[in-house]
Amino acid sequence: MTPAEILSRDLCEIAASIRDGSVSSRAVTEAVLGMMEARGRELGAVARLWPERAMAEAEACDRERAAGRLRGPLHGVPLVHKDMFYRAGELTECGSRLFAGFRPAVTATVLERLDAAGAIDAGRTHMVEVALGITGHNPWTGTPRNPWNRARLTGGSTSGGAASVAARLNFATLGSDTGGSIRVPAAFCNLVGIKPTYGRVSRAGCMPLSFTLDHIGPIARSAADCALLLRVIAGRDPRDPTTGDQPVPDYPAALGEDLRGQRILALVDGLGCAPEPIVLRRFAEARDVLRDLGAELREAAFPAGEPLNVLRRVIGMAEPAALHREHVLNRREAFNPHTLARMEPGFAIGAGVYARALAARGEMLARICRELLSDADLLVLPTAVSGAPPIVETDTGGDARFVALANRLTACVAPFNYLGLPAASVPMGFDEEGLPLGLQIVGRPFAEARVLRACHAFERATGHGRRVPPFSALAAA
Repeated sequence: MTPAEILSRDLCEIAASIRDGSVSSRAVTEAVLGMMEARGRELGAVARLWPERAMAEAEACDRERAAGRLRGPLHGVPLVHKDMFYRAGELTECGSRLFAGFRPAVTATVLERLDAAGAIDAGRTHMVEVALGITGHNPWTGTPRNPWNRARLTGGSTSGGAASVAARLNFATLGSDTGGSIRVPAAFCNLVGIKPTYGRVSRAGCMPLSFTLDHIGPIARSAADCALLLRVIAGRDPRDPTTGDQPVPDYPAALGEDLRGQRILALVDGLGCAPEPIVLRRFAEARDVLRDLGAELREAAFPAGEPLNVLRRVIGMAEPAALHREHVLNRREAFNPHTLARMEPGFAIGAGVYARALAARGEMLARICRELLSDADLLVLPTAVSGAPPIVETDTGGDARFVALANRLTACVAPFNYLGLPAASVPMGFDEEGLPLGLQIVGRPFAEARVLRACHAFERATGHGRRVPPFSALAAA
């Protein structure tokens, strides 16, 4: 297999090829490292690569396979992740000058679980500074470019990771999602990304931003790839007391071909921010596809879209401000303007306002479950209200225009961080300029299997995710 042929495969496909011996882990790892070094740096996606470590692991995996031993379902598959997942002794700089030279003493639980499944940790991708930002802008490390149009944003904060996966340089990546940072980059880059239920995946050893809003999950090229990764990383972790004891389903086995019997509620109004006309047209087409797949689809308004966004913003400003208080007081100049624009308003939020926002969470979750999910299995709505904006036109240095843009881009996704519900983005088609758009699918607590099943059926019916961007490893072949 040539490097381009290797990188054209999805995660599940390449993992199977390594297991059956049709390709070596060494060849796959060389392909990923080579393309990440070349094309990945052109996209501004690469923070650092670990070629010596990765190649040594690949050769060990090949020897073990030859001896009849496999580590797990990801045996010998190299992956490159967002620069916020700690690996003991390795640089983790979180997209920020504040963490320059930081080498953690612990390894993130999610990485330990990927290690146990046989994956090879090959490096780190660029991200928004301390993961606080939905656009992808980062003047310190450089803003990653969207492989569908390199003048456009990738979305953030999992910016470099999404760009690398979309460009067929990296099979999948782990991301974090505090207000849309998995789902918006997935939508802008024509990928599948899932934010699991709060407490489904451990956050131990991951850079924190907001204790009550942070979620960890995968971004990949298909729902099947996300299902495989989520099966590996999900579950109870004594190192993270917020993780639950609920059994982890076999997510790959739960994927189906259609949606017969599924009750889906399409949220067509009440989002607090009007989607662009092309997004509404693609959303209408998506609803038709879901009906054709056998879903019982009804339409309704989101009863609390804007209030939920306000409550999430309160927590999403107060908790990062509290976490980084000493940094802002003592090293304010080390932050970029985009980060400060999102963080500093948190210092003006009083304890009473913050406490009320936290206290309302249970009541609001009960309301959404009662009014929307009591007689529906899934909710669907757009992931973002537009395609990816231009980089230059939106790099306004953290002024009011930048904050307004951030609020607009998170309008459809952020409520589900506050509620803690599982939510995924799956490719929904393209706008008039050829930019990808995303369909968001939301489920009840711990219903990731149902969400992924709907994503899988939708992507197979539409084929949107099979399209390859103009800038990719395949184009370089």
